[in-house]
Amino acid sequence: MKFVDEARILVEGGKGGNGCISFLRLKYMPFGGPDGGDGGEGGSVWAVAEPNLNTLADFRYTRKFRAQNGANGQGSNCTGASGADLDIRMPLGTRIFDAQTDELIGELVHPGQRIKLAQGGHRGLGNPHFKSSVNRTPYKATKGGEGESRELRLELSLMADVGLLGLPNAGKSTLLAAVSAARPKIADYPFTTLYPQPGVVALGVARSFTMVDIPGLIEGAAQGAGLGIRFLKHLQRTRLLLHLVDVLPPDGADIVANIRAINAELEAFSAELAKKEQWLVFNKIDLMPEAEVRALIEKTLRRLRWKGRWFAISAATGRGCSELCEAAMTWIETHVQPAPADAAPTAAAVPAPLRRRAVAPRRTEDPAEVSNKDPGSAVTRGTRQRRPAAPKRPRD
Repeated sequence: MKFVDEARILVEGGKGGNGCISFLRLKYMPFGGPDGGDGGEGGSVWAVAEPNLNTLADFRYTRKFRAQNGANGQGSNCTGASGADLDIRMPLGTRIFDAQTDELIGELVHPGQRIKLAQGGHRGLGNPHFKSSVNRTPYKATKGGEGESRELRLELSLMADVGLLGLPNAGKSTLLAAVSAARPKIADYPFTTLYPQPGVVALGVARSFTMVDIPGLIEGAAQGAGLGIRFLKHLQRTRLLLHLVDVLPPDGADIVANIRAINAELEAFSAELAKKEQWLVFNKIDLMPEAEVRALIEKTLRRLRWKGRWFAISAATGRGCSELCEAAMTWIETHVQPAPADAAPTAAAVPAPLRRRAVAPRRTEDPAEVSNKDPGSAVTRGTRQRRPAAPKRPRD
């Protein structure tokens, strides 16, 4: 399926059902009064976070979503059925904006999280609601309200634990294919990867993390050069960055200059992204003698004054990949707090509670007690005071 990370959709809540005008008519009750039922509430439209999706491609073909209308009320005080809500499944990491005001409506970050996108219309009222002391036969009912309609803009930023970055042909896709079940396209020319490729790295029972590969970065990516400007945002949600370095660049470029160029692009795109934990991963060590690889890495680290962690691997042969993944898993377990299973959605994910009029509770403690010991008086006990009982009138 083609990767799509931006889309526009139109959502509409269902229309509320109309109220009914009806009167009770029985054989021995010709004027029974109004008995028209209310209409049903219109269905609402919800966005639901689906962890098994990683693209917005479905919204390229279906762009209009409308919830079910409420049914009309009927006689005998029968209320119409409420319209069913419409759930729209979206990938984790989807941000939802109002297309007209550019206001952020919500963000799907928890599996199963729900965000209301459009409110259904209110139900119409039947004619019993308009009965009064001066109008015993009201020929009046209200129509159901229209559902809310909104045009929305969707932006997807993949949620992954580990992000791969580096120059084109650094071996990112090869590493992803070696440690996960993902099968990205691999070839010996630049920009083989055109879209972000996620994968799951499983290290054992209940020990796994997600890894995402983005297209290679080049100098000027933050300003739109290459494909980086479009996909750098998919690294913003990652927790750990693996910077892959080709120890034998095909163009003979300086390794240190390449590393600094990538980090400069990260800084230009987002200062927060540049501050993320980053490890250097020297790839393709199988193409050089071990002594030369060791000397090259030591020289590179010394010139960069690198204080972080680094690894030497060969994604093609699998050498060092297990140690790298185990270290990444340990770091994630140590530095990332696991989300609770019953994590509550964000404030924007649930509708505001209805405001109801406060009703004072009825007092039950220390009730007043009345004892009619004397026909002409009353004895009260407790806090409630009652009017004294009137004396009984003597019979004639």
